[in-house]
Amino acid sequence: MQVTRIADLSRHEGDEIRIQGWLYNKRSSGSISFLIIRDGSGFVQAVAAKSELDPTVYELCTTVTQESSVTVSGIVRRDARASGGYELTLTGIEIVHLAEEYPISLKEHGADFLLDHRHLWIRGPRQHAALMVRDEVISAAEGWLRDNGFVKVDAPILTPAACEGTSTLFETDYFGEKAFLSQSGQLYAEAAAMAFGKVYVYGPTFRAEKSKTRRHLIEFWMIEPEMAYADQDDNMVVQEQFVSHIVQTCLANRRAELTLLGRDLSRLEAIKPPFPRVTYDEAVEILHAAGHEFTWGDDFGAPHEVAISAGSDKPVFVKNYPTQVKAFYMQPVPGRPEVVKCADLLAPEGYGEIIGGSERIHDLALMEQRLKEHKLPPEAYEWYLDLRRYGAVPHSGFGMGIERTVAWITGSDHVREMIPFPRLLNRIYP
Repeated sequence: MQVTRIADLSRHEGDEIRIQGWLYNKRSSGSISFLIIRDGSGFVQAVAAKSELDPTVYELCTTVTQESSVTVSGIVRRDARASGGYELTLTGIEIVHLAEEYPISLKEHGADFLLDHRHLWIRGPRQHAALMVRDEVISAAEGWLRDNGFVKVDAPILTPAACEGTSTLFETDYFGEKAFLSQSGQLYAEAAAMAFGKVYVYGPTFRAEKSKTRRHLIEFWMIEPEMAYADQDDNMVVQEQFVSHIVQTCLANRRAELTLLGRDLSRLEAIKPPFPRVTYDEAVEILHAAGHEFTWGDDFGAPHEVAISAGSDKPVFVKNYPTQVKAFYMQPVPGRPEVVKCADLLAPEGYGEIIGGSERIHDLALMEQRLKEHKLPPEAYEWYLDLRRYGAVPHSGFGMGIERTVAWITGSDHVREMIPFPRLLNRIYP
């Protein structure tokens, strides 16, 4: 008898197959027991009829405990009422391990309790669905980049210098020297772009931000493409193609998971290029017209981003922010040194920034000036300055936060559920 994944049941209609998995839930109705089996690829209901089974087999069906590991055999039946379109007529069950009383029952639990048991919580259908969408987002992102000529490079996690600002660095000892957990792989991606033309970095990033909002994590994952001979406009075109591909791929391959999560799929179907573009100046006018008190030169907070994107069913680019609120490496707008050639991509429906990108400074003297203005140690950036000494070219790139993107695509309320094991302020367990 063939061992089959639940995700592949449609290929075996009418066949007797085996599934190796776990009991998610069970219920009984007279002489029939209904077992919900999961195997990592999906969930399926196995129907056990007492009159059709050996008494010892049926007794196992009634005594097996939640989250016990089991191997079940059964005949695959099409059932339009079932979540995956199929169910099993159970013919046998083997208990691999009988689980103790499971701490996460099917009743409601508080967020702290569930986060304390995150290693078990991810087994549930909604968490499983969200993390399957996360997997699809990562796969689609990397697939699009590779199909479009980007080479993957790996940036170090331990770095000697800041990328996004010294106030959010995690410091560690590196054999007597100071080192920091990476805030971004961007600086190394710039170096790699000068070697390979188009590259991307994918990895964890760390920000020591004392924030408890539902949009922030201490450790999160970013995918960061970088392109030589690309200006700000080129950068935005790549971003809208990239994001649209990711969304449409999730719709094509994870429709069942998105539906389970209650996502309005019509919202996602609208995500196709081009995306609207507004300048920071125009965004400030939008805020004033909407009644927000806002001073030119400040950075946008979450309520501002929501207001700016409120009139669009697509992500919105906000470009050319004030120099004073952006990182040291961004290229000034010609004739307006007070603003830089950057863009944040704001997701619709109030999800805020999912991408930050810019054209990078390629002039050595200006970069040296910026390092002084930001009081950054030049010796730590000497290698980075070399990129402006040897074959400097205009270049651009961006970083997309995986968790915020998954939250938007799934329609979820909190980024903490968009990563298997979140790191939050005052939470590093499990």
